[in-house]
Amino acid sequence: MDFVGLNILTVIQKTLDQIYMKHGIRLRFREIPDNDAKTYEMLSQGDTTGVFQMESSGMQKLCRRFGVSRLEDICALIAFFRPGPLQWLEEFLERREGKVKVEYDVPAMEPILSETYGIMLYQEQVMQVIQAIAGVSLAEADSMRRAIAPRGVQRMEMMVAQFVEGAKKNGYTEPIAKQIWDKLFKFAGYAFNKSHAAAYALLTYRAAYLKANYPDEYLAVLKREKKH
Repeated sequence: MDFVGLNILTVIQKTLDQIYMKHGIRLRFREIPDNDAKTYEMLSQGDTTGVFQMESSGMQKLCRRFGVSRLEDICALIAFFRPGPLQWLEEFLERREGKVKVEYDVPAMEPILSETYGIMLYQEQVMQVIQAIAGVSLAEADSMRRAIAPRGVQRMEMMVAQFVEGAKKNGYTEPIAKQIWDKLFKFAGYAFNKSHAAAYALLTYRAAYLKANYPDEYLAVLKREKKH
């Protein structure tokens, strides 16, 4: 049970109720527009006090540098801002800003990793890369991903052999397969669950929308809820 998520849902719904009582505007949770320029401008300025998942000073600074213009940006920020993935953040930003060229080991990886500039930020990306290169099912790819994280030597050797063999059957050379495996090994232990990040990103955006467009109502409700 995600009590953190439940709390912000309560804040959002009570804010929507206040908007209806004060302004006669019946805005429902699912009807909050997802392309509000005012909301993205507020996030890009780091004005995120009171916004779910975005309140820390580190996240505010990151928002200002990142420049938030779409829901996928919020998703990436949430996934990056935790101890493991943070070590790849600077490289991600440099690639995003065009300071470092984005390159892929093989063309098959580009459609999977283009949204994160060649960095395996999400667990789902790790699974997709394994599937695309080794030709295994997603279930097998997930088993390999989970095997990488604990880094058990015996099981790891078995997974490497399986991956390389599958890659060779797909037409890749052994050196290329091992090069890709090294990157999988580097990222898989820190990759975040995208489905989780996306769900949080949606809550973050909708909370930010209310703060950007109805700040009095949103902040009043937030203050009351924090007292309880």
